[in-house]
Order: sequence, then C-alpha cells, then structure tokens
Amino acid sequence: MKRILAIALFAALAWTVHVTGAKAADISGAGATFPYPIYAKWAAAYKNQTGIGLNYQSIGSGGGIKQIKAKTVTFGASDQPLKPEDLDASGLTQFPMIMGGTVLVVNLQGVKPGELVLDGKTIASIFLGDITQWDDPKIKALNPNSKLPNKAIAVVHRSDGSGTTFLFTNYLSKESDDWKSKVGSNTAVEWPVGIGAKGNEGVANMAKQTDGSIGYVEYAYAKQNNLIYTRLQNKAGQIVEPGLSSFGAAAAGADWAGAKDFYVILTDQPAPAAWPIVGASFIIVYKQPSDPAALETALKFFDWAYKNGKDMATQLEYVPMPDSVVQMIQKSWADNIKGSSGALWQ
Repeated sequence: MKRILAIALFAALAWTVHVTGAKAADISGAGATFPYPIYAKWAAAYKNQTGIGLNYQSIGSGGGIKQIKAKTVTFGASDQPLKPEDLDASGLTQFPMIMGGTVLVVNLQGVKPGELVLDGKTIASIFLGDITQWDDPKIKALNPNSKLPNKAIAVVHRSDGSGTTFLFTNYLSKESDDWKSKVGSNTAVEWPVGIGAKGNEGVANMAKQTDGSIGYVEYAYAKQNNLIYTRLQNKAGQIVEPGLSSFGAAAAGADWAGAKDFYVILTDQPAPAAWPIVGASFIIVYKQPSDPAALETALKFFDWAYKNGKDMATQLEYVPMPDSVVQMIQKSWADNIKGSSGALWQ
C-alpha cells in the first residue's frame, strides 16, 4: 500500500487510516496531499463513530485524478478543479470539500516564523533562478530591518503532479508576467531551478533539512513541522500573516453559486486581508459509479464531515465550507449522481 505521511502529529491518525483499508465496507480514495491532515483526523473520528474506515492514498492531485479515471478508487481528490468540459468527457462530477492556504517556508538561521516578508514578483524571481542569494537587494527592500545572510537560496519544489503546485504556480502567473510566459501554471511544470520532493510532506522535510532553503507547503505541514513561514504582500498591497483569518478573507471571494461544476480558483483575491495563495480541495467521483453502494458510503462520510468536522478543520487552520455551499453541493449530488435505482442522495 502507498506510504503514509511521516508527520509526527498525524502518525497515529495515519495508522488508523491505513490499517482499515482491507475491510470491504471501508471507503477508498486517493489524491491531494494538501487536505491529508484533515482527512486523517476526520477518518479517525468517523471510524470511532461508525466502524467504517477510510483508505486514503496521499499521492498528489495528479495521481488522484488518474486513479479515479482508472476506477481503482471510489473517489479522487485534487486541489486543481477539473474544467467542466473535462468532467463531462469522463462522466465525472466534482465538489469542494475544504479550503486552505499554501505558505512559503524557509530555513534561515536566526529568522523566526512570520518575520520574513516576500511578494509575488520576488518569489517568482527566486523560483526562476534570477534571485540566488538571501541578501539580494529585492529581498532586503521588503525586509529593511532584517539581517539577511549572504547565503545561496536552495529552491525546493514538488516533483509529483500536485494541486499545491497548481495553486502556487497559478498565483505566480498572476503576479509575474515572466513566470507566466516562461513556466506557466499547472499541476506539474518544468522548474527552472531547484530540488524536487514528493508530496507536501516531502517538501516540508526537504526544506527542514536544507540550509538556506525555500519551498511551498500547505499551512498545516508548516505548523506541525515547526517550519519558518513567511508573511506575504497581497494583491491589495497589504502584508498579511497566514492563518484562518486571512484564508477566510480569500475564501469569502468565492462565487460558488455562479460557477459551473464548482470550478473556482481562489488565488490572488483582492480583499485587503486576504492571503494570496488559497484554494479549495475537490472530491471527484463518477456520476454513474460502477459500485453505487461504495459511493453512497463515501457520500455519507462527506456529509458527516461537513456537519461534524468544522471544529477539527479549524484546529488545523483549514476553512470549512459554508453551510450555504454545502447545500449546493448536496443538491448537486441529488441531481448528478445516479445508481441503478435512481439518485444516490435524496
């Protein structure tokens, strides 16, 4: 079976998720590493209440999309929503499960969490290889009171197909014309410089072990690995701290009602308090599943998580889906997901 994230806080939860996979009644899914910490926490609580476990392979959004299309799992998970035409072509539907933020993390001796400030153009120049030293004038201009070392920057990025990479590169494409033209935005890109690592956990571990490094991870991984995260200057020109408040300010800009198949991207929102790299993580399932009973079981789990998992989500700095959006999602289940005897959700 796929390896489970090697993060200390989640070790017990990961074991719970992993060992339940052999039972026929359990739910199978694969994909994004971004939401894994909260999926593990929900799975442990749901298992205690219902006896039904979750076998979730944290393999990256690209892998999750491949596995659901291959029908080897009941659901796929991706932080890059599929476009409506792609969903239709494959007989799939999607819905957002949770929202959260991606942060930049650094490994610089003497720098504290939230002390360093970066902006989109400077980050793009670092990941393009144009800025190579921590005491570069552009970084110093954003941090006039910090003592930045004359040290080489070690870029760390994802090596696998990743929704976190999609969110990060989508943000950079909005902030930097050079990045947009030379690299672009996708779950996997041709990185100009840097070291690749698999999963949010891989980037977190590599950044922690590499002196002078900078990487990007989902915020829960930064917190639980005690990584030094940066603040960011957002689209409104404000310097913001990562966390529920700034993630929620970005999420508030989502127009879920006006989006076909919930296709919404939340990066670089204009709100003054918004964290600039925020996104939703999506669940992808078949409209006419080959195993309706398995998907019905999964939908009950998702319903439970929406209703009972909000406090668990906020404890890990995720933004729960608003009740009004959950109602839209459940209507989409009733309208779109069918078994042999009709709708799987009433």
